[in-house]
Amino acid sequence: MKKEDISKLLFIISILLIVLFVVLVIVDYSYYNETFSAPFSALILVRALEFVLPSFILTAAGLILKRKKQ
Repeated sequence: MKKEDISKLLFIISILLIVLFVVLVIVDYSYYNETFSAPFSALILVRALEFVLPSFILTAAGLILKRKKQ
């Protein structure tokens, strides 16, 4: 694969991770109950660590590959 194709793939995966994050936060909100031991903000933080952080890493890797191509 060319570096351009790899960088596009990394951007697409990054966008999919962000979309999945939003969907899962909405699902978590619909199932959240006040009797849970953790506050909802803690659940959002965990989801962010699972999806948003890797998304930023993939975006940075895609930008690095795109700059090296030029």
